[in-house]
Amino acid sequence: MEDAAATVANNVAGAIAAALDWNSSPDARNAAVSYLESVKSGDVRILASTSFILVKKEWSSGIRLQAFKLLQHLVRLRWEELNPIERRNFAKLAADMISEVADPCEEWALKSQTSALVAEIIRREGMISLQELLPSLVSLSNNGPIQAELVSMMLRWLPEDITVHNEDLEGDRRRELLRGLTQSLPAILPLLYTLLERHFGAAINEAARHQLDIAKQHAAAVTSTLNAINAYAEWAPLPDLANYGMIHGCGSLLSSQDFRLHACEFFKLVSARKRPIDESASEFDSSMCKVVEIMMNVSGDFLYKSSSHAVAINDDEFEFAVHICESMTSLGSANLHCITSNENMLSVYLHQMLGYFQHFRLGLHFRSLFFWLALLRDQLSKPKIASHSSGDGSFSTLGSTGSSSGNERQKVLTLVNDDMFGMMLDISFQRLLKKEKIPPDTAVSLGALELWSDDFEGTGDFSQYRSRLLELIRFVSSHKPHIAATKVSERIVMIITSLLSSSRPEKDLAILESMQLALENVVTAVFDVSVEFCNGSPETQLALCRIFEGLLQHLLALKWNHPLLVEVIGNFLDALGPFLKFFPDAVGSVINKIFELLACLPLLVKDPATNASRHARLQICASFIRIAKAAEKSLLPHMKGIADTIAYLKDEGRLLRGEHNLLGEGFLIIASAAGVEQQKEALAWLLQPLSKPWMEQDWQNSYLSDPPGLVRLCYTPLMWSVFHTVTFFERALKRSRVKNSNVQGSTTASLTLLHPIASHFSWMLPPLLKLLRAMHSLWSPPVSQALPGDMKAAMSMSEVECTSLLGEVHQKVHRGALAFADGSLNDMNKEVYVEHTETDIRNWLRGIRDSGYSVLGLSTTVDDAFFKCLDVHTVVIALIENIESMEFRHMKQLIHLVVIPLVKSCPSNLWEIWLEKLLQPLLHRAQQALSRSWFSLLNEGRAKVPDVNSIVAGMDLKVEVMEEKLLRDLTREVCTLLSVIASPALNSGLPSIDHSGHVNRIDATSLKDLDAFASSSMVSFLLKHKNLALPALQICLEALKWTDAESMSKISSFSGVIVVLAILSSNVELREFVCRDLFYAIIQGLALESNAFVSADLVALCREIFIYLSDRDPAPRQILLSLPCIASQDLLAFEEAITRTASAREQKQHMRSLLLLGTGNKLKALAVQKTVNVITNVSLRPRSSTRETRGEEAADAIGLAAIM
Repeated sequence: MEDAAATVANNVAGAIAAALDWNSSPDARNAAVSYLESVKSGDVRILASTSFILVKKEWSSGIRLQAFKLLQHLVRLRWEELNPIERRNFAKLAADMISEVADPCEEWALKSQTSALVAEIIRREGMISLQELLPSLVSLSNNGPIQAELVSMMLRWLPEDITVHNEDLEGDRRRELLRGLTQSLPAILPLLYTLLERHFGAAINEAARHQLDIAKQHAAAVTSTLNAINAYAEWAPLPDLANYGMIHGCGSLLSSQDFRLHACEFFKLVSARKRPIDESASEFDSSMCKVVEIMMNVSGDFLYKSSSHAVAINDDEFEFAVHICESMTSLGSANLHCITSNENMLSVYLHQMLGYFQHFRLGLHFRSLFFWLALLRDQLSKPKIASHSSGDGSFSTLGSTGSSSGNERQKVLTLVNDDMFGMMLDISFQRLLKKEKIPPDTAVSLGALELWSDDFEGTGDFSQYRSRLLELIRFVSSHKPHIAATKVSERIVMIITSLLSSSRPEKDLAILESMQLALENVVTAVFDVSVEFCNGSPETQLALCRIFEGLLQHLLALKWNHPLLVEVIGNFLDALGPFLKFFPDAVGSVINKIFELLACLPLLVKDPATNASRHARLQICASFIRIAKAAEKSLLPHMKGIADTIAYLKDEGRLLRGEHNLLGEGFLIIASAAGVEQQKEALAWLLQPLSKPWMEQDWQNSYLSDPPGLVRLCYTPLMWSVFHTVTFFERALKRSRVKNSNVQGSTTASLTLLHPIASHFSWMLPPLLKLLRAMHSLWSPPVSQALPGDMKAAMSMSEVECTSLLGEVHQKVHRGALAFADGSLNDMNKEVYVEHTETDIRNWLRGIRDSGYSVLGLSTTVDDAFFKCLDVHTVVIALIENIESMEFRHMKQLIHLVVIPLVKSCPSNLWEIWLEKLLQPLLHRAQQALSRSWFSLLNEGRAKVPDVNSIVAGMDLKVEVMEEKLLRDLTREVCTLLSVIASPALNSGLPSIDHSGHVNRIDATSLKDLDAFASSSMVSFLLKHKNLALPALQICLEALKWTDAESMSKISSFSGVIVVLAILSSNVELREFVCRDLFYAIIQGLALESNAFVSADLVALCREIFIYLSDRDPAPRQILLSLPCIASQDLLAFEEAITRTASAREQKQHMRSLLLLGTGNKLKALAVQKTVNVITNVSLRPRSSTRETRGEEAADAIGLAAIM
């Protein structure tokens, strides 16, 4: 027997060594892993005996470490297979190993694994085993520092299943563990305090005697004990932690440089604890007050030292201060009530937190920012202001008692005086800058302030940080508008003054630019119509207006003509937009300044792709749009003057088409504020000049009648005129759009007035459809093969598009060149050039496609004018004629921008005319393309989409990534279309089935034909037409096999409506599809881990199919009985169980359990959270670096991660 055990142990050791050795061949590693799996799942007694052999010291540390993990696997997952005597012997062997590894030469990882094994056994056997073992543990801890370290380690691992969520531990067992540990605290906590006190004193004494090796052993015991205490700090009752000396002990260690970071972790955890609502609340408050006192004393000492001897603050001191600041922030955010009870303490606390906020070190400022945000969110309670939250997951409110009174809030606000608010604003304004943006010889002094840099770790992204700062600025501005207005104006004027004295003011542009966001947020908060300004006294309103009027005069007086500086002036003027709404007297001078800035920049430039003037001119026009939006009716008196100026500049040739479009868009915004009639007149004034050349037959016949004509268009100046006409009509649609009146597909008979822009559809849309048809034809094989080389190249993806698909940051390109790519400010100066490059043509094609699709999609939402003025055949030919040769990215855009809006807006009485003709070829093509590409991806590793056929060789790996991204994007868009078709708004006539949980059989006499639902349910309409239904249902089935969770979340809603119609209708084919094909496909889909996100929805569908349809079709029962691990009695027990309960939730749980049973737990979507990781894996939860980690073990676990 011993020889056989030794043989098995040698084999397992060899397999572990092979799995860990990167020099092993793949076959050898796979064989080793397979063998280890067989041992893990084989005879439990052989697994135990083999593992106990391999943990002995004669084996290498790597093999011993994996053997410990095998033992932990056995205890966690196979413990019940041992009989009581075997379990008792197993536990004794494990406990004895603690003494065996108590050796100064033993590796830390092996000590930790031994302690973790004993802790796991105690958890499995119950807390009574801890009571039996505790005396021997106390005795063992008295034997020396190494033994004390091991005992502390074991106590640290005991509450692991409480602090780290583990799906393998059922709720009852977790509650039992928590209850048992809580009852054991009177024995555990005093032991930990004793070990902490004893070994800290011993470490100090031995160090003083220069016995450094012994001192290190005592220090290791202290560290292990602190880690154990921290494991209880998260959940143990706070009064117990105080009564048994944990707070006092850890507070004492804050003065020790060796242990203070671990002690800080204790206070960080405790500070965030929430106040209980039971009778223990007063004891909690008393204990938390002790924490507050300790933290404030340490905090005060650091801030005093930092302010008086800043140079003496080294990195270690700074790291310690960061931990203290985190605890202080947690105290204020979770337990402010313990501070507000003492006004003097509250005042000191607020000043300390302001000290952190003002600190020149970014790390301290950054962490205190969370406190001030939480404080102001809670205290000011401005829902509208708070809605601008950065969404960073920081504290949303301050948890005082859950019912803090207005008086308590007022007390806090009273102690935060005007000077403190002013300091917050000063610091926030300065910190809106990024270090990389500041030149070394800047003219504006920033002092010793440590600005944000990309080098900082653990602080996230600069844009998120800036969003938090801006939110704080908004809060302060809404509460103290006069202070905010004064501060922001003074700083901007100061920066402008510094720049005026500089020989090259554009060099320090970043400092001025940063204040534009500050000004915008201050002005928005101050002039918020829902808060102080409108409710304030006339004197207050006048004072605020005078402050901003003074700032405006400084801006208006600037005579800069450098493009970058001119652009910044425009941005500052549009930031003052809300102020202009309340101070209309200044509107005229601002509008004049906008046109003055436009005039000071040169119109024609030699190289528009790289010239800053062109970009600045476009930005000035964009500023005009923003001013129009913000100032609203204040601009109405100036409409005629604006129109005259635009017309004059246009007639004089001093406006390019793109600039005219932007100014026209701003003019439409102003007109919209004046009412429908004024809007209609503005549209006529802007669009009629475009309509005449657009409707001319000559250019349509020359360039739109066939593909070669469109190719010729791309080599003429006319192409950019066409482009600007389409893009401006798109802007006009967006600015004049009203809410869609086709609610749930109804007609628009209730509307007596025609939409202002609807009358322009008749001249705009027909040529646009011709243009799109000609463009689509370029990709058809007969046409594309005959195209010129640069035209073919222009039809391929650009480098920017490729890098976007890859998720990479593209190399730096001039802002003007990128403006078109991001869809914001289009590259509009091309109209003056006849020779067009490949890039020009590519940009034009992309712009025409995106804007053209957008025009069509937006037009469908304008009453029913789109459907009345166009023939469905013309639309289908233009959009779908060449669908077979359309690339994936283009099909995605077509569905997103045109088809989905059209489906949503199409009146139900036109479904028959429009939807069948449009959707049939689209769904057919989408189903075939997706099916083919997904099959290729899942079986060959390549999606093989047409978009990347022209990508140069040598980018195989990148091409594969791009192909998969394009495939997933199109898949999600197609599934989104199906989810829209299944939306409640388009299926209002579909009754809901009984979700109460009662197993009701649908009365056969109540079943209806699909036609009965077709007029008020788009899904029913789709199913009624087989040419629509077949590709849609095929996508529904195949999507369950595609590994894309986002698509499945969309397709599940479509499947749900399909199931409901199968239940309520008499259609036999539909019922057979649902009961046979869909039911089976759902079970197959649950085998994919990617479907875990929608597993609850899929199980719910299985429940509905079985409950409501299994009596009408035998397929669900037959499919369940065909599962490999199910017996007929299991199915009978399931049916009995769902009949006994009226809870739909319980029925779903029964269905889930049956599916797992029937497949032998092979449904990964249901079992994905069932982890078999060893209990020592604490990486599931982010912890401070001072906590114990498993880094050493992770490094040794190479090759075994998959099986351990």
